[in-house]
This record gives sequence, structure tokens and C-alpha cells, in this order.
Amino acid sequence: MSTRTGPGPRDRLLDAAQELTYRHGVGVGVDTLLKSANVARRSLYEHFGGKDGLIAEVLRRSAAEDEAAYERVMDAAGDDPRARLTAVFDELAAVVARPDFRGCRYLAADLALADPDHPGHAVTREYREGVSGLLAAELTRLGHPRPARAADQLLLLIDGAMAVGATRPATDPVASARELAEGILAEAAGS
Repeated sequence: MSTRTGPGPRDRLLDAAQELTYRHGVGVGVDTLLKSANVARRSLYEHFGGKDGLIAEVLRRSAAEDEAAYERVMDAAGDDPRARLTAVFDELAAVVARPDFRGCRYLAADLALADPDHPGHAVTREYREGVSGLLAAELTRLGHPRPARAADQLLLLIDGAMAVGATRPATDPVASARELAEGILAEAAGS
């Protein structure tokens, strides 16, 4: 006879923290996290060494999911690098329009984590480097003369659209960001 078991304390903590830190920020209290995950305080320290470790692991998990989402969106757009890059902005418009959208998890974490040595900062930095790498690869295929620089510019537009999308969504920041992105793409050879 097989017995079905639910997620263990580690996974319940990660699930609860991933949801609560997005909705309420990384400053959400430990007691709230523990109650939501239905785990004892001991589990937090056994699995993550404390709240800082949990926050870093939530950011790492979210980053892997979000990088995979970028790849899925670009792959669904086909082989043309221009279409793959503009698809990112089309998807971003859908994300920003969701009723539960609260902005960029990584930007919010960077702003809230006052300790520059907090392990979460390394995770957010690696995430941005990963996304920038995905964008740069497409820009290289497009024949852009400065793919790394253009990727950083596109990432700046994405970050800005997400920040403004959370604070002033009626201004349609993604449409503005997409328009600016098209100018960056136009710098590519043959445009």
C-alpha cells in the first residue's frame, strides 16, 4: 500500500515564503511565515539556517522559474531573434496586467535588504546576469553591434516597466518600454 504524503517542512516553508515575500515583501515576519507553512521554528533553522537563508533560497527558486519563463516565451515566439525579444515585452504586458502583480520581486528584495552582504543580493545579481545573457544571445543573433550593452538597456527597460507597473499601472509602462526596446533593436545590422 502506498501512502501519499504532502510536501515536507522545507517545501512548505519555501512555498509560503515565496508567496508571502512577493505579496508583503522580504520584511514579512518569521512568525507569519511559520504559521503559513505550518512548521515549527526549528524547521526554519534546520533547513535554511534562519530567515536570511530562506529569503536567499526563495529568490534562487524564483529566479530559476523566471529565467525558464523567459526562455519559454522566447521559444514560443519562434526563431527570429527580433520576435523573440519583443515577445518578452508582450508577455511582460500580460504579467503587469494581472490583478496580483506586485512589481519585481528582485528589485523589491534589493531595496529592502539593507545589509549589502545579505546572501539575497548575490542571487538577484546572478538572476539579472542570467536574463541579460539570454537577451544578449538574441541580440548577437540579430547582429546588434553592442549586444551586451543593448541587453543591459533592455533589462533596464524591463525593470523600469515592472516598477512603474506596480506603482502607476494606468500609464501603460510596458508599451513605452516596448517602444524604446524597438529603438534598441533597430540598431542591429540590416534594420
